[in-house]
Amino acid sequence: MPETKPFCCGYAVIVGPPNAGKSTLMNHLLDHKLSIVTPKPQTTRKKITGIYHNDTCQIVFLDTPGIMKPMQMLHEAMLKTTRDTIREADAIVMMIPVSGKGEPFDRSLAEMLFGEWIAPSGKPVVVVLNKADRLSTRQREHALYLVRKLWSPQKAIAISALHGENTDLLIEALLPFMPYEHPFYPEEMLSTSPERFFVGEIVREKIFLQYGKEIPYATEVVIDEFREQHEKDPSKKDLIRCSIVVERDTQKHILIGKKGAALKKLGQAARKDIEEFLGRPVFLELFVKVRPNWRRKKGLLKSYGY
Repeated sequence: MPETKPFCCGYAVIVGPPNAGKSTLMNHLLDHKLSIVTPKPQTTRKKITGIYHNDTCQIVFLDTPGIMKPMQMLHEAMLKTTRDTIREADAIVMMIPVSGKGEPFDRSLAEMLFGEWIAPSGKPVVVVLNKADRLSTRQREHALYLVRKLWSPQKAIAISALHGENTDLLIEALLPFMPYEHPFYPEEMLSTSPERFFVGEIVREKIFLQYGKEIPYATEVVIDEFREQHEKDPSKKDLIRCSIVVERDTQKHILIGKKGAALKKLGQAARKDIEEFLGRPVFLELFVKVRPNWRRKKGLLKSYGY
């Protein structure tokens, strides 16, 4: 194992199936909510950068879309993002959620993840068994034994991203594989993504939380206007206009709701979190647009940043 430097810096990509807890882990490590988190799978669609700092290291974490069988062009674009991000990284955090029933984790899923995605990269791997608070001490030990036997990673750790259990061990495990001796970014910087990206993500999160099974997955959020008026006049609110793109008129009607009630509720919830994230008041306008089959159209996907 490489020797740890007095100060080190590098990139670590978090890879795993949908709903493994990747976004929850990154948010906990940064002590700041960057990645949106919902109980539904496939919430993360794009790479999200989170910059962890302490006195001895700077680790740039890359949160990626969950690995699943692609059903449409959007899924293929999401998986391409994950594959490209693995190539960028200095080390890989392979996250596997525990099951607590029979086998401690889904072995076939984990073997596919390692064999098809992790091993071919040739990068150092730290395997993280998440949601380990569901296991007894004996079950944890057995699960970690299986991981080491199956894949011989550089390190295997059992954690709870939700409760922050053993997440400090992950930082320690990654240090030897961070190759640079100087930080890339200033200490106060949490991400390389612009504010407008996170505004769109917040609106998407509220859609996932407020609406049923179909709507969130058929929805994309586009920031049409982001006018930072407070810089010129502190008495003015920033103006943010968002288009919520759906595939069918029926979805548009559900999003808007009776007399616009559902869209109003969505806007209120999103505005509250956006103001908390930006640290200033905003005026948020939401519009709903229909773009038939946008998830299957390469041109539209490209225009939405996929």
